[in-house]
Amino acid sequence: MRFVSLGSGSRGNATLIEADGSRLLLDCGFAGREAERRLAGLGVDPSTLDAILVTHEHQDHIRGVGVLARRYRLPVYLTHGTLRAGRLGEVPELHLIHPQQPALRIGAFRVTPYPVPHDAREPVQFLFQAGRDRLGVLTDAGMVTPHMVGVLASCSALLLECNHDPGMLARGPYPPALQARVGGRLGHLNNGQAAALLQRIEHPGLEHLVAAHLSEKNNTPELARRALLEAVPAIEGRLTLASQEEGSGWVEL
Repeated sequence: MRFVSLGSGSRGNATLIEADGSRLLLDCGFAGREAERRLAGLGVDPSTLDAILVTHEHQDHIRGVGVLARRYRLPVYLTHGTLRAGRLGEVPELHLIHPQQPALRIGAFRVTPYPVPHDAREPVQFLFQAGRDRLGVLTDAGMVTPHMVGVLASCSALLLECNHDPGMLARGPYPPALQARVGGRLGHLNNGQAAALLQRIEHPGLEHLVAAHLSEKNNTPELARRALLEAVPAIEGRLTLASQEEGSGWVEL
């Protein structure tokens, strides 16, 4: 298995995951042409995607989903709540999923959705498994639940939100209501919360950690890196930070 962030942040998120000839796109928060441009930069034709999976209806995750699905006749997987709240338009093939349903089989992947606390209608994140490789994704969650820890406990790789530094958020440009939303129990994980989760699930089989969804206004790569390394110093050689413009580069398992 290998994966790459096409870009991660408040202006757009998408992650491409490949294994044994199968390709999945997790979210597409970029406009259609921009998503095509970023995929082309990786040498990927969108028509070769097996499916698009959607975590929730916020525009930085769903903006280009309908366009790509219609243009390339791609299946879309999302929850009932996300479908009701999102604005996908007609798509050629729609699969409705439940946050706590058993794993789905999509191509070479077993895909397990799991619920997360976020201010969306019915948000989920996903665990991807191909053979012995297990990629966990956790962004857009305001806090960590025991169920989330259990899902992510034996990952080979983890894409983990480090959205904000609490001090920067408090001193930053956001109005108080938006600060409360971002930092609340249905908002986004801060650096310390991400580091605390990492401490709980760190194990010898965790080969890669990608810090993602860093706020451009309320965080810095240096602060996110410092928090993670203070919690788990041994992760340094396995740590990558995804950016809004550059994504992450390919991560191979």
